[in-house]
Amino acid sequence: MTSPGRTPTFAPAPGAAALHRMVRAQAGLELRMMLRNGEQLLLTIVIPLLVLGVFASIEVMDLGDREARVDFLAPGVLALAVISTAFTGLAIATGFDRRYGALKRLGASPLPRWGLLAAKTIAVLAVEVLQVGLICGLAFALGWTPEGSAPGVLLLLLAGTAAFAALGLLMAGTLRAEATLAAANLVYLLLLVGGGIAVPLDRFPDGARTVLELLPAAALAEGLRDVLRDGAGLPWGAVAVLAGWAVAAGAAAAATFRWE
Repeated sequence: MTSPGRTPTFAPAPGAAALHRMVRAQAGLELRMMLRNGEQLLLTIVIPLLVLGVFASIEVMDLGDREARVDFLAPGVLALAVISTAFTGLAIATGFDRRYGALKRLGASPLPRWGLLAAKTIAVLAVEVLQVGLICGLAFALGWTPEGSAPGVLLLLLAGTAAFAALGLLMAGTLRAEATLAAANLVYLLLLVGGGIAVPLDRFPDGARTVLELLPAAALAEGLRDVLRDGAGLPWGAVAVLAGWAVAAGAAAAATFRWE
């Protein structure tokens, strides 16, 4: 009991934790859930590695010898890794979080909503670091000899992550969870074939190629290919396409996202 006239003290002091600690804790939780999900690991890790290993080892298309195939495929698979994590995985996880009421409950917690989105973004970036390491390791084992600059590659990957994360949140915040699951996987498969990742864009008719080049998948894959295979400087055209998609999809997601 406390003495009369004295203010009681509590240890530890009640109240919300510091914002950076809340974001860090939520990011750690998001990362652990992603890495424990077998379907997520199949999508983010296994499929990109299989695409690189199989298409580089077997002459499915006329891309030249094995070294030429690896030089073409490695940048595209890096783009596929970004799509699988920042778009497909994020959209599906966020869609089911919304369906089960997790977003509504987190929105009522001391963690601000922008802090939740920041935590999800940090988790996505952490998974992408793992993906890039594994993909580059396999590519080097297959004889990959990349060119270009690391800062240019980093900027393209970050711009691609922003664009696809915005698209994933737009889908997750407007569609039902089951519809998000189906649509995100369908888009993933379509971009694998038509996004300049595993099939060169010059194999498509001129009209279709013009449209495909404006997609964020093609911009990211071709931009990475320009830097890593051809040793070009930073492809500002690809960065502009990705930035445009990020801004447009981000604005649409902010205007339409439903938390419950």
